[in-house]
Amino acid sequence: MIDPNLAGQAVSSPTVSDLLNEAPRSRFHHRAVVISGAGFFTDAYDLFVISTVAALVSKQWNLSTAQTSWVTGSAILAAFVGALAFGRLADVLGRKRVYVVVALIMIIGAVASAAAPSFLWLVVARFVLGLGVGGDYPVSAVLMSEYSNRSDRGRFVGLVFSMQALGLIIGPLVALVLLASGVGHDLTWRLLLAFGAVPAAAVIYLRSRMPESPRFTAQVRGEAAAAALDAATFSEGVVGHPGVVSQETRRISLRQFLTHGRMLVLLLGTAGTWFLFDYAYYGNTLSLPVILKDVDPGASLVAKLVWTLGIFTVFALPGYALAVSRMDRIGHRRLQHIGFAVIAVAFLVLGAVHELTTAIGPFLAVFGLSYFFIEFGPNTTTFVLPSEVFPVSMRTTGHGVAAGVGKLGAFAGVFLVPQLELHIGLRGMLVVAGLAAIAGFLLTFVLPEPARRTLEAVSGEDATAAVPLVARAWTEDDVRRAPTAGELLTET
Repeated sequence: MIDPNLAGQAVSSPTVSDLLNEAPRSRFHHRAVVISGAGFFTDAYDLFVISTVAALVSKQWNLSTAQTSWVTGSAILAAFVGALAFGRLADVLGRKRVYVVVALIMIIGAVASAAAPSFLWLVVARFVLGLGVGGDYPVSAVLMSEYSNRSDRGRFVGLVFSMQALGLIIGPLVALVLLASGVGHDLTWRLLLAFGAVPAAAVIYLRSRMPESPRFTAQVRGEAAAAALDAATFSEGVVGHPGVVSQETRRISLRQFLTHGRMLVLLLGTAGTWFLFDYAYYGNTLSLPVILKDVDPGASLVAKLVWTLGIFTVFALPGYALAVSRMDRIGHRRLQHIGFAVIAVAFLVLGAVHELTTAIGPFLAVFGLSYFFIEFGPNTTTFVLPSEVFPVSMRTTGHGVAAGVGKLGAFAGVFLVPQLELHIGLRGMLVVAGLAAIAGFLLTFVLPEPARRTLEAVSGEDATAAVPLVARAWTEDDVRRAPTAGELLTET
């Protein structure tokens, strides 16, 4: 209820960001997590199921090691391109438009991959899929970050990312079911790839109904931000916000962004740590069947799938859960430091102690521990941090650069890890991964700590974002005309 004494009078009013930063948790937050997370589940499923697919396809088509690496790595290479391109487009055209387009591209890529009649077709189709996967990284992370309040931002963005855990688990489960059912290997790998289109198709409609980020709208369209505000302050049943003012901050050009000293340091910190982490993570995860075969040469494909599923379920899943629940209290940068430190120790110990890589039980225990701290550490934080540290006009651009460079690290890992294993052995390859984790630990120091701070404070926009440019109170008519959260979520 508006105080009638204030109606129509100029007053000092909160900005869009003020209301977003202090908004309580609500059903809208959780709805946004599910919609963004469903797309990210697709990303994870599509990227990680390929290790099983490659094992089946390489035998069926008699592929060389290099060709198998292209089957495994083409989507990751494309994710580099997609993250850069769609991250930039989301800062120019808006988050919502790109949000829908990348899901559509993932559907096309998944269906085309499942229908592949040849090696080249499969590589190209996976490349198309990877464009959508790469584009989904910056848009899903930044949109959720910009919807969130300052106290729970890490939790909400982390929840979106934690959908990767389901992708990691569902992929091996589906593969085990198909293999156990007696379905031929040709149909098995095609079904595994086709299933990736299902969750992406399910969220296209829901994504089209999501509101544009009010922070982005506030900067780009000024007073038009008020129309989107109810959908993102998440007070269910509240129809308006008296005293809300538009806010504008100076948009940074791409040239200014790429030549600004502080921005370059942030890019180095976010992109560099993501590259180092993804080299070790994707290289080891997508090469896990090969690594497990080296530890136990007599293991069957089914046995390796069961061990992989065990690592993801026993170690990775609790790591995701603990990261989401505790990261805002621990600190996002601090959690990244903790994770990199333990990962480095685990990999170096595996590399130093011969007995740990010759018996499957001890190996799975130490390797599994590294997976716990991968999720309770840099796998989550490298996704969260770039959605917080850049200014709003360059937030998806910055996140896209970080994610894209990270995927270059993954691509390098996919190709280098098998080659390193051939030339310096499993233990030597693990030592290299441990050294990468040490470098990631050191590089994390250049980043600020964003936990429980406003996006405007972290990005340095406070000086301009906190200044109301239009100071007038809303009248009763303004409030009656303002859309409710439900109306904005269902508008086309």
